[in-house]
Amino acid sequence: MNIVAVDIGGTNARFAIATLEDGQITLSDPVILSSKDHANFETAWDHFAEIHGQRSDVPLPKDAALALAAPVDGETIRFANIHWVIQPAALGERLGIERLTLINDFGAMGHAAATVGPEFFTHIAGPEQAFAPKGTLSIVGPGTGLGIAHVWRDGKGFYNVQSTEGGHIDFAPVDAIDDAILARLRKRHRRVSVERVVSGEAIVDVYETLAALEERAIVPVDAKTIWQLADAGEDALAVAAAERFCLSLGSAAGDYALAHGSCGVVLAGGVGQRQAGRIIASGFHSRFTAKGRFENLMGTIPVKLITHPQPGLLGAAAAFQKEHGQ
Repeated sequence: MNIVAVDIGGTNARFAIATLEDGQITLSDPVILSSKDHANFETAWDHFAEIHGQRSDVPLPKDAALALAAPVDGETIRFANIHWVIQPAALGERLGIERLTLINDFGAMGHAAATVGPEFFTHIAGPEQAFAPKGTLSIVGPGTGLGIAHVWRDGKGFYNVQSTEGGHIDFAPVDAIDDAILARLRKRHRRVSVERVVSGEAIVDVYETLAALEERAIVPVDAKTIWQLADAGEDALAVAAAERFCLSLGSAAGDYALAHGSCGVVLAGGVGQRQAGRIIASGFHSRFTAKGRFENLMGTIPVKLITHPQPGLLGAAAAFQKEHGQ
């Protein structure tokens, strides 16, 4: 059985043909389209259909699985970081879809984490051991925003994924610099969520806060440039901002692990993948474990990066398989 698997984030929309056979999932080479270059989901779908038609004489499958960077409840789905609106009930007539699975993008990450083998995880922090086969895994993914989910496994092959909007819980400062970041953000936002500090775009406010603390002139720079400067080591302030990001990510990941009662944490998302080396070398783990009376417990929790090349597409297909079979 073949289906169309789609992973729509705040920056890109990824499409692939997923083959479901004997409990296994294989993906075609993905087509990656810029979300902002398309007026809506339907025009992106049409673009993918055109590319697929150039690659194959076989028409698009009639079944589809969509992983969306948005809540998937209700008749209308709105995205936080792009101006797309999806009405699932209209997709069948408009796109010829017969069976459709919709899942939050980090719910899809949960499905991916539950189905891939250990070869698709890289050790980041904590005990260097495989995840326990039973219990809860927290999925934490800094990208354009901050995606959060958790997946419970019974140790016998059954699992259940819970999508969340955990990236929008309140940001909790830990030190004076965190206080300054919060104060800066509070000038624009009545309520400051974790996503305002722990996401790819958040590096701008962190960078500008550090500049203000050092009484430097604040020169507007976009997030992509700051990350590039940090990675190249060409700007000490950009490097400091990236290291501060790692600290805040460690604090947040530890909070989610506590809240979920997790036996392991999976890092995902574009920023997590690109900054893996920095995270390992940073104070991420000291912040992760700094939970007062639960510090010893936190030290027993392994943190790993999922390294599958397309976990969102894989997870969307796995969610379809779980809902409809193969």
